[in-house]
Amino acid sequence: MVASTLVFMSISAILLSFLSSMVFAADSLRPPESIKDGGTLVSSDGSFELGFFSPGISKNRYLGIWYKNIPVQTVVWVANRCNPIIDMSGLLTLNSSGNLVLLGHNKTVVWSSSSSSSKQAQKPILQLLDTGNLVVGDEKDNGVVMYSWQSFDYPSDTGLPGMKTGFNLKTGFKWVLSAWRNPDDPCPDDYTFSLESHTNPELYITEGKTKMYRSGPWNGIRFSGVPELTTNQLFDFQFVYNEDEAYYMYNLRNKSVVSRIVLNETTGTRQRLTWIEADQTWRLYSATPRDYCDDYGICGANGNCIITENPPCQCLQGFKPKYQEKWNSMDWSDGCVRDDPLHCGEKYKDGFVKFSGLKLPEATNSSVDKSMSLKECGAKCLSNCSCMAYINSDIRGEGSGCVMWFGDLLDIRQVPNGGEDLHIRMPASQLGKDLIFDIIKARTKYLVDVEANFLFSCII
Repeated sequence: MVASTLVFMSISAILLSFLSSMVFAADSLRPPESIKDGGTLVSSDGSFELGFFSPGISKNRYLGIWYKNIPVQTVVWVANRCNPIIDMSGLLTLNSSGNLVLLGHNKTVVWSSSSSSSKQAQKPILQLLDTGNLVVGDEKDNGVVMYSWQSFDYPSDTGLPGMKTGFNLKTGFKWVLSAWRNPDDPCPDDYTFSLESHTNPELYITEGKTKMYRSGPWNGIRFSGVPELTTNQLFDFQFVYNEDEAYYMYNLRNKSVVSRIVLNETTGTRQRLTWIEADQTWRLYSATPRDYCDDYGICGANGNCIITENPPCQCLQGFKPKYQEKWNSMDWSDGCVRDDPLHCGEKYKDGFVKFSGLKLPEATNSSVDKSMSLKECGAKCLSNCSCMAYINSDIRGEGSGCVMWFGDLLDIRQVPNGGEDLHIRMPASQLGKDLIFDIIKARTKYLVDVEANFLFSCII
């Protein structure tokens, strides 16, 4: 009898251990369940895993999410980025209020989530989705979960499909990528990738407060300085800008492809990497900045960076180096000034010259009116002595809307195989040169047409 009881207890213990491991291999947990260091959650399709890990050569422990089926452990999200657990005492719990609490040595709280909902969850649930998004919500009786917190709102250094980069216009909340300090420490470094919140948003890479790269504003099809952002076989993308929020997002076209965006901790570059199963490695698909001319403001105000030129920095037509001696020594930081002053309000008014193939200037000092035509935009810009350039805000079809720039034109580059037309304000002296040239071209075309018609009539 004693022997049979011992056997029963052993079997029960084995079953309990098995069931416990099954719980931790599931994709969700509910109070009072918890996850100890060594236990994990796995998304239902087996793509992602949540658990404790030590990065690089560090012995510190962090709660994170990584790809489940990739042998090279690739972490895409970290909870306690700057507050590591020094041993294997980590414990993740979901309390009855619907908040995640991560405990470390001596049960001290090292990290916790805060719900955006004012209502306390009746049936709290934590779930790791197939997208890699860790969500906390209230499980309704019909099985539907209403999310109150999600890891996608708090990115680390990795942008996954379906994750936003941008900001909420009503609350000021921002979705920003921030690089790791180094491969052994996921605490945020100075490098960030974000969408800046002015009237004409654009993507930036910054190091602290220093701007390193700018995408150019959205033109209805893509960011103006990113001509390679076009329809492709790898991913779809969208830019949303309405009264509530502004954000950029991408989604993969083929679910069998594994691809991610990461902000490199060493260089600050934003890289798209794709997993190559045959080689068992991550392969670089694209990166920004792409070249020297992508470095923010490299040619100074009213300068134009042309990667095929030597030197690459050139003044825009109608402008000259502010300090010629410094310019000759390859110091372009002071940029360019006008050859001739503007004459706004005088008898001979200013006009505009169209420059083609450009990455549009930094949009900080710009305004947008989506209701205006290009002609109306030019007239309004001309009537304002501070307005220096204009263009359609949306280049789709025949174009629509209006963007106007005020003050110096910053961070312009010539875009290979792309770029946009920009109408830049010029004094009458510069317009005269262009008008004479246009008249000569028109006159030449007229004479050619007359001669061709005469010859054609003779043949007939």
